[in-house]
Amino acid sequence: IIIAHVRLFYGLCCGMQVKIQPPELKAFMDKKLSIELNARRHVTGVLRGFDQFMNLVLDAAVDEKAKVDLGMIVIRGNSIQTMEVLEPLDA
Repeated sequence: IIIAHVRLFYGLCCGMQVKIQPPELKAFMDKKLSIELNARRHVTGVLRGFDQFMNLVLDAAVDEKAKVDLGMIVIRGNSIQTMEVLEPLDA
């Protein structure tokens, strides 16, 4: 499953303020994700938390290009390009 990143913001559309809903990532909690970041970075890890700005907390994170264990990290939502779930979702 690939999830395209949608930036979360309060913006103006046709003169009206538009509120974008928080990300629906609860189904991906405790699942291994592959995340492509800007600047051609690629990280995998287990999703442990997120917020309304799509900032993510990953555990057991690995920088896939450098093959470096990163441990537990926080990824800012505005740096995420794409996300992919690497294991089956619960039915």
